[in-house]
Amino acid sequence: MKRREFITLLGGAAAAWPLAARAQPSERMRRIGVLLNLAENDPVGQSNLAKLQERLGQLGWRQGFNLELTTRWTAGSPALAQDFARELLRMQPDVVVANGGTATSAALKETRSVPIVFITDGDPVRMGFVASLGRPGGNATGFTGFETTIGPKRLQLLKEIASETSRVVVLNSENPQSLTLLPTIQAAAPKLGIELTIADVHNAADVERAIETAAREANVGLMALSSAVATVHRDLIITLAARHRLPCLYAEAVFPRVGGLISYGIDRDDLFRRAAAYADRVLRGEKPEGLPVQAPTKFELVINIKTANALGLDVPETLLLSADEVIE
Repeated sequence: MKRREFITLLGGAAAAWPLAARAQPSERMRRIGVLLNLAENDPVGQSNLAKLQERLGQLGWRQGFNLELTTRWTAGSPALAQDFARELLRMQPDVVVANGGTATSAALKETRSVPIVFITDGDPVRMGFVASLGRPGGNATGFTGFETTIGPKRLQLLKEIASETSRVVVLNSENPQSLTLLPTIQAAAPKLGIELTIADVHNAADVERAIETAAREANVGLMALSSAVATVHRDLIITLAARHRLPCLYAEAVFPRVGGLISYGIDRDDLFRRAAAYADRVLRGEKPEGLPVQAPTKFELVINIKTANALGLDVPETLLLSADEVIE
């Protein structure tokens, strides 16, 4: 069973939104551009999009009736993100929903007037998306999985599940999110007795080279930061980690669900549902500058016991008891 508890800055504002104000939307056709940082055939991206569309439908927006929703998939490419952001903005959307720091940055480079609802793992203030979480102040607002302790927590969890780990290789795609997350991980590493190595990865060849290099030494672990690169090459990372018997911690629950060891991060489907509620409010006339950025205070921990056994790891009982999902 999963246990999720999100406490937002709005204190459940979407639920409290007056029913009278949520009457049937105007039948005038409205446009939403969606910029996703995954490949179109990625099941995670399809699930995210489905949750967005489902919630929009519940709020009265129907594709082809009063809504024209156009989706573009960047497959982790910054160049594609910029090209597709430009293409979506030429369609004159009423609002853009952007998933990921790269997609959000691309959209903001194209417009400072069209409302943008983002979903990111990075700190939107440090990345320049908003002036502050409580008062975004511009044309963008949304949802962030960033919390100052999440990087150190991930490192700690990797050390707990693989106690012999003395060096961790971080698979980093140099995206906007990593700029805010990496410093917190680097600061925490010495306190945990861990030597940190940053491996910049942009494609499959980089991933293979980084993991194979890591495997040459003993007591090495991996950490895959949240990025389109990690998601696009999900199967490759999991396969290589297993082949070289390297414990790896991931930012997305889908990784342990398909064979990875452990993950600690946000429920992204939930944030897409919440993003739909923000898009709805924008379509009804609210301005992004007045909608606070929402941040989860509860993250889900997922552990794959079968993978742990294959790696010869004895998962502490305390870790199993604290997990939101244990895959056997």
